[in-house]
Amino acid sequence: MGSPLKRTPLYEAHLKAGARMVEFGGWDMPVQYRGIIEEHRTVRSAVGLFDVSHMGELEVEGPDALATLQWLTSNDVGALEVGQVQYSVLCYPHGGIVDDLTVYRLAPDRFMITVNASNIDKDFAWVTERSRERAGRAAWKNVSSETALLAVQGPKAEALVGRLADRDVTRVGYYRFERGTVAGAPTVISRTGYTGEDGFELYTPADDARALWAALLDAGAKDGVAPIGLGARDTLRLEMRYVLYGNDIDETTNPLEAGLGWIVKPAKGEFIGRGAIERVRAEGVTRRLVGLEMAERSVARHGYPVVKDGARLGVVTSGSYGPSVDRSIALAYVDAAHAAVGSEVGVEIRGQAKAAKVVKTPFLPPRVKKSS
Repeated sequence: MGSPLKRTPLYEAHLKAGARMVEFGGWDMPVQYRGIIEEHRTVRSAVGLFDVSHMGELEVEGPDALATLQWLTSNDVGALEVGQVQYSVLCYPHGGIVDDLTVYRLAPDRFMITVNASNIDKDFAWVTERSRERAGRAAWKNVSSETALLAVQGPKAEALVGRLADRDVTRVGYYRFERGTVAGAPTVISRTGYTGEDGFELYTPADDARALWAALLDAGAKDGVAPIGLGARDTLRLEMRYVLYGNDIDETTNPLEAGLGWIVKPAKGEFIGRGAIERVRAEGVTRRLVGLEMAERSVARHGYPVVKDGARLGVVTSGSYGPSVDRSIALAYVDAAHAAVGSEVGVEIRGQAKAAKVVKTPFLPPRVKKSS
């Protein structure tokens, strides 16, 4: 028997709302409530509420906290002001990806990184062991179990959070955060998300999660707010070309071939994986993560071969029907020679090659609030 599935503080609320629960990264999580397509459209048209408390939060503090994160992550942490957020990756020395994450600068010498649920223990071991090797003055703490995370996403998200917050959330810029209270709960109010819509991610003590969840559903009733499961979270992020660890990126993928070169900053100095990544940059990638649009309604799934004229060109990493674009879409690694937009390929589904073509991504333009 494996370990029992972990539960977020909102587990009972999900059951009460009629959620269908599934195992995800060692957690018992809601995959859908009313249906994936309906939930997807709620986020695109109104506002959706996500329980993402399974995500991990790791804090690092001390005089060498900045230098430690510069060594561990690919992006330039030195460019962050207090109150700012940054997307980044942890890499192995060979250039493969340990995890993708967001970095929060809480104070000049204190940071938080938010990591994927299935990688919490692996990531905490990685950052603490690498930090010990450097013998710097930086102390790590895993605060995942005491932290709940709720995402409020959609065109009506700002108004909803604004009605419950003790501050003017319209002034919180994209990829920035403020500390305050929401419905009386102490909260880090972060204008971030993984849907392509405007909205917030709300970090609050685990003990306050149930009351905050209920308050958001109550205050957002007139906006059409609804709880949203992992199924719609996946279709929303796929339309944006946002990668999912374990599907689109992992220890075998290099940030450059995954299209994440924009968060690799070699000019900042040495970091783990820099040499390997720069060798790939100099030699050129041999494969690229591209967007595919299926010619028919056939859905390309993770692991399906990408083919042309009987030869295998690559593999699908994520695929689904995209409710907002009304077509079947996918992400796939394909040989660089066939990665150009417009290239015609096939996806092998149950032994048959179904027509597809490489298209520009994101599949749907994002509507995040970029002003700060």
